Amino acid sequence: MTGPTPAVERPNTTSARPMVIIMTLVVSAFVMILNETILSVALPHLTVDLGVSATTVQWLTSGFLLTMGVVIPTTGFILQRFTPRQVFLAAMTLFSTGTLICALSPGFPLLLAGRVVQAGGTAVMIPLLMTSVMRLIPAERRGATMGTISIVIAVAPAIGPTIGGLILASLDWRWMFWSVLPLSVAALVVGFAIFRVSSETRSTPLDLLSVALSFLGFGGLVYGLSTLGHGGDAALPPWVALVIGAIALAVFVARQRQLQRSESALLDLRPFSHRPFVIAIILSALLFMSLLGAGAILLPIYLQNVLGLSAAVTGLAVLPGGLVLGFMGRPVGRLFDRVGARPLVIPGAIGLAVSMWTFAALGPDAALWMAIAAHILLMASLGLMMTPLLTEGLSVLPENLYSHGSAILTTLQQVAGAAGTAGFVTIAAIGSSSATGSPDASGLRLAFMAAGVIGLIAVGVSFMVRRKPAGGDADPGEQPADEVRSTPVAGH
Repeated sequence: MTGPTPAVERPNTTSARPMVIIMTLVVSAFVMILNETILSVALPHLTVDLGVSATTVQWLTSGFLLTMGVVIPTTGFILQRFTPRQVFLAAMTLFSTGTLICALSPGFPLLLAGRVVQAGGTAVMIPLLMTSVMRLIPAERRGATMGTISIVIAVAPAIGPTIGGLILASLDWRWMFWSVLPLSVAALVVGFAIFRVSSETRSTPLDLLSVALSFLGFGGLVYGLSTLGHGGDAALPPWVALVIGAIALAVFVARQRQLQRSESALLDLRPFSHRPFVIAIILSALLFMSLLGAGAILLPIYLQNVLGLSAAVTGLAVLPGGLVLGFMGRPVGRLFDRVGARPLVIPGAIGLAVSMWTFAALGPDAALWMAIAAHILLMASLGLMMTPLLTEGLSVLPENLYSHGSAILTTLQQVAGAAGTAGFVTIAAIGSSSATGSPDASGLRLAFMAAGVIGLIAVGVSFMVRRKPAGGDADPGEQPADEVRSTPVAGH
């Protein structure tokens, strides 16, 4: 094995304008993640326009998420095998191509194919963004920059349906893609002109068995969780997919541990040897279960099914919380740079639990302002947790594990979001007294109580977050970075 070999691109990061590169990545990621949910409001229109069933049209969303769940675990390998510039240009080209296919699609099959191509580009963007921040931004300023990333991750999916609704109010659904295409092409052009990031590549061979196991493992879990509430409408029974996914994932883990010895793992699992990273992973999973399962799914159902609000009023009701979450990103990041994660994560977890139990206490006679206030508390609590957890989790890793750590974080966020959505909706349906199985006040209360338990678990885990700010000396008992740092081999 030879020593480190610089990648083709290794300019001075000062001349490469790091913040311009980061902002190009942020805008690109925002457009991509916005695209995840922008189509959701158009699904009823598409069932009529494309002549397909509601179950079939859901694959435009499920297929996108499934592709994300399959591709993201491979990004650790991709980001070490290729330069950041190559990965960025490939991702934006894929996304732009998929967007064009969707805009031109005459029917459902081509539209679904375009969504899959879009997802292939989207999957690598967040890990690329996280890894670039860790490489370009000094440790003492990473929190503020990661705050911007948290805005992208949390706010873009929240406002996607709102933007989609505005477009549908006066234009054809294809304009959801025509309006995004110029932005993605512009980002591709700008990135081609300025994107230079110091990096090292490794000519590691691609282990096809690991790719297949990743597809079956993560794909099976995401598919099974996403279709858990579909019952007999799913193409493959959810429990079958979950069992296949769990078995494949266990074999995948064993395979990666074996390949780590020769530095050829598709997804290096050595970030789990760092205790702060493990704590960040656990809390991030609980956070995304609450954000997507309770905040994005249960609350709109409660507002419409129980309080009888229209879709438009429901969208306005959750807007203040989304804005609060967005505005908190950079201020919380700057505060993290000063005080570390623990003073922010603990009150955030407490607020998360309080907001969920508040939702559980609301009934059919509750005032709208109470639901809005509880949602603002939820979003503010998530805002206190998200940036510190992202930054804390990656900051303890050696540089060569940044890409694998970000891939693990993003993958588990996808799986946790799918699990929260499926789990809470299933609990709401089981607990409902309605003969139709549609979630009612009693079922939703039970689901929010389950989310409240998740919040209490998060409170307990939050006290395990280390006391010192990121960038200090390693905690006692934490494995030194030198013991897990791999040696790159010659790159191309």
